Formats: sequence, structure tokens, C-alpha cells
Amino acid sequence: MRVIEIKEFGAPEVLVPATRPDPAVPTAGSGEVLIKVLAAGINRPDVLQRKGHYPVPAGASDIPGLEVAGEIIGGDLAHADNAFGLKIGDKVCALVQGGGYADLCTAPIAQCLPYPTGFTDQEAAALPETFYTVWSNVFMRGELSDGETLLVQGGSSGIGVTAILLAKAMGHQVFVTAGTDEKCKACLKLGADLAINYKTQDFVEEVKKATDGKGVNVILDMVTGAYVQREIDCLADDGRIVIIAIQGGSKAEVSTNQILRRRLTITGSTLRPRPVSFKKQITKQLYDNVWPLLNAGKLKPAIYQTFTLDQAADAHRLMESSEHVGKIVLTV
Repeated sequence: MRVIEIKEFGAPEVLVPATRPDPAVPTAGSGEVLIKVLAAGINRPDVLQRKGHYPVPAGASDIPGLEVAGEIIGGDLAHADNAFGLKIGDKVCALVQGGGYADLCTAPIAQCLPYPTGFTDQEAAALPETFYTVWSNVFMRGELSDGETLLVQGGSSGIGVTAILLAKAMGHQVFVTAGTDEKCKACLKLGADLAINYKTQDFVEEVKKATDGKGVNVILDMVTGAYVQREIDCLADDGRIVIIAIQGGSKAEVSTNQILRRRLTITGSTLRPRPVSFKKQITKQLYDNVWPLLNAGKLKPAIYQTFTLDQAADAHRLMESSEHVGKIVLTV
């Protein structure tokens, strides 16, 4: 099969086309299926892995790619985790621990979801990583509830765009930060209620103004560092900060007095190392709560640009430029 390998850690050009033996068809009891990949999503962790900053979990493929869409061509379809009655020939999108940049990829059947009605391969491939991440962190860990507000740091990223679309579809007021006026306009077009240019505006001041001084209930933070105390300042009482990346640094100095006095929560998670049993819970919640919106055409991923598999290095250059608004996808 064709694959994209990381020949050594470094810049995008270290991503090179190669051939490898086809993976073995998963056997009975494995809980996995073999997918003929038709499209694969590009995500920030792929870039970190390429640079040597995101170690591959034990047992996972060293081929990058955390989400795929394609056709089931074999595997353990009789497994108890086949909750949707999937069969050979069905098209699915899947969250995987690696191996997505390839013609073939194995995936736990518990992490496979049928294509939403009318979705293209590229649209389906744009779903798993960001939808699993946003749902598990904003709605499960952050417990965003009816009538509550969300602030997304980095609203124009793949995660940020998904957070806007998903939270708005669930009826929430959404505020975002972005680094240019153009990105702020794009976020507003996607449905954000307020977009703050963090380079020219104070997001604490703007959030306080927009909420009549109350602050937001949940913050999805991909920055951390010096942002954490400022986020505490613009949280409502009983508010929650959920950290999913540390682009601004791994250390922060915060006012613990505010945390105690106003009953604030600071939490975080990474998805890749979590067990299949946990991801199975997210799969079910997505199918029950989000797939009806996708099937009804009320929600669609925002795809910024697609590339062919052999253009993976170009896709990574775009990801690192941060010029995109939404998802970057490979057509396999």
C-alpha cells in the first residue's frame, strides 16, 4: 500500500511517499476492522509527531494520521462493539491512533461511525478528531449545559471551528478569539456571536462586556501559559476551563483565591492515549446527539482545503502557517 512516512523528525519535507505491506485483516476477537482509506484529516498532533514532540503510543502505527473515512473491507464485524450493525462495504469515518496517511488502515470498530447522510469522503474524514475532541472536552468534561456560554481560544483552527459549529447547533452562545480581523470575520460567518482579535483587543474586557460582567461558563483553551489567569478573570462563578493544548507554554501562575472563592474548575485532557472503552462512550454520545444534526443537514464541517496523499508535506505547511480557517483534508 501507499503510505506517507516520517523519514526523520523535522520540517514538512520529511514527509515522504513510500510503500509498505498491507496490514493484516483483523481477526475475530480483535474488535478492529480494515478500512480502504478514501480521505484522511490533517491535525495539529500530526505536525507535533512529525517534529518529534508527540510520541506514538505503544502498539500504534508510526504512520501519521488520526482520522480516516473510507470503506470497510474486512475485520471483526461480529464484535460486541459493532453497535451500528456495520458490514463489509459500508462507508465509515473512524478515529484512529495512527496510520491514516495510507491506502489502508485498521480501526477499532467502537470508533467507527457511518457516514452522515449525503456526506462526501472528505467531509466524513473531517469529523472524527475534532468532533471527538470537542464533544469530550466541552460537553463531557466541561459540562456545557443549557443556557451556558462558551469561549474558544483559537476559533479559526480545526478544533475551534468545530467548537463553534457544534456549540451553536446545541443552542449555546459562543465567543472566540482569533489573530486577525479576517479570521474574526470568518468565525462570525460560521456562527460565533462574538469574535475578538486577541492582538488588538483584551479578550477579558470584551467577554465581560458581552456578558454584562458575569463572564463565560466554559473556556476551551489551546493556549494556556499566561492566558490561564486572564481566563480565570473572565469566568463566571462555577466556571470551567478545559485545557487541550499548551501552545503558549506549559506553566502558568494563577490566583488560587479566585478558584476557591468562586468555585472554579481547571481541567484538561488529551485524547490519543485514552483507551478504546472511553472513546466508545464518545462514539455513542456523538451518534445519539450529533449525528441526527449531521444527517438532517443542520451541521457540516468547514473544510478549508484538500490535498492528495502525495501532497501531505504541502498540507502540513498550510497547517503550520495558521492561514487556514477550518479543516485540512487529504484525498487518498
